[in-house]
Amino acid sequence: MNRLATYSVNGETFYGAVTDDGMIALSPQFLHWPTLYDALRAGGLQDLIDAAADKPVTHADVIYEMVLPNAPRILCVGVNFPYRNAEYKDGSSQPKYMSLFPRFASGFTGHDRPLIRPPENHTLDYEGEVAIVIGKAGRRIRPEDAYDHISALTLCNEGTIRDWVRHAKFNVTQGKNWDKSGAMGPWLVPFERAEQLDEARLVTRVNGEVRQDDYLKRMTFPIREEIAYISTFMTLQPGDIIVTGTPTGAGARFDPPRYLKPGDVVEIEVDGIGLLRNGVEDEQ
Repeated sequence: MNRLATYSVNGETFYGAVTDDGMIALSPQFLHWPTLYDALRAGGLQDLIDAAADKPVTHADVIYEMVLPNAPRILCVGVNFPYRNAEYKDGSSQPKYMSLFPRFASGFTGHDRPLIRPPENHTLDYEGEVAIVIGKAGRRIRPEDAYDHISALTLCNEGTIRDWVRHAKFNVTQGKNWDKSGAMGPWLVPFERAEQLDEARLVTRVNGEVRQDDYLKRMTFPIREEIAYISTFMTLQPGDIIVTGTPTGAGARFDPPRYLKPGDVVEIEVDGIGLLRNGVEDEQ
């Protein structure tokens, strides 16, 4: 019972512990932490897990929300697996430094909810990734100390409107932040040992077909280096989310591209973290 989620029932939002039979609402018991983000910032994840022990399920039929829907700082690492740079077919060499861009919580939905394809452009793509959530503040963190600053792990479908990332020369922000174009969840899993990341295998399936399959240890810029590099220019704070990078195999890299369309189902899975599943719908 070490999974914590944000969910809603009849329009009311809760956070709580996830069980095989449903949710154990914890937010009514921890009113001093109005959201799961507040609990995480206060170092309270273990308190929540302990409080759920031997408690009965309170909600069996729920709607998953983006796991930290009020997280103010989400930073994503791009082009971070072998062959990803070559996929761009622009003749550039592997960059010396990691590529970074911001995403905002409004661009994400929850598990088992549809990714939204906007009417302005239909190049909606998937990117399966692991996201880490910072639990201890730090600046200029050394790589060997980086894991000490992680509180929890979750999964991310870093959905992208591909044509819109090409609108400007120096950024991709506008292609990465369409409302509910991506997903994050289903839940937070506490980060307790290095093997949760160092041995993690990330698999993305579209309609049951494996599109992405790789190990996090093959990242060009490992997660320890991501934390060290980012904390050089900004103080990382509890609740900050780093979306760590996607393997080769996104839809844009096929010839012809294989973008998402209504009715498609995308699944992103990592043993020990979980499975994030989303359908696709057109914006109404």
